[in-house]
Amino acid sequence: MPCKHPRDGEETEWIPLTTGSVAEFYIEPMLPLVGDIDVMYHANTQLAIPRGHPPPTQLPAEFHNYVKVFEIIDSHLPGYVYLPLRYLLSQRTDDGKYEYFEYDEGHYLANRTQLGDETLAVHGPALFTDNSDIAQLSVDAVRCVHCLSWPPQSADWPTRHRNYGWPD
Repeated sequence: MPCKHPRDGEETEWIPLTTGSVAEFYIEPMLPLVGDIDVMYHANTQLAIPRGHPPPTQLPAEFHNYVKVFEIIDSHLPGYVYLPLRYLLSQRTDDGKYEYFEYDEGHYLANRTQLGDETLAVHGPALFTDNSDIAQLSVDAVRCVHCLSWPPQSADWPTRHRNYGWPD
């Protein structure tokens, strides 16, 4: 039976995760201290794995039954990686586990400056939505790719320099 998977954008759901100061504040009420909301969002049809790791056979329920798996490879610039497409995961109907198929080389995940059909202002790595005209907090949205394990490229993140040791 041929493997039919959704085209990019078709049947894709975007899963948001609130990050930044809003997620790290422990102060009540925090609203006067927050200037915007930082949101990372990932597609339920994409997954990243560290280089050399095997593709997973089980995924959280939020994932689609067809998932493109990208391998995390260091680039020549610190803090940047390449994401070549390595596998297509297909969920089996009998036991719910995923089996994988290797992908031809040459396809990379590109960074996009668009969320859905709406083109937004680029704000560093984020897409910026200014909601000041409607008395709501503005939003910085950063597209990301979900990784089930902490990639080696991020090993120093928990101990990075923080101004005044905050937030913890």
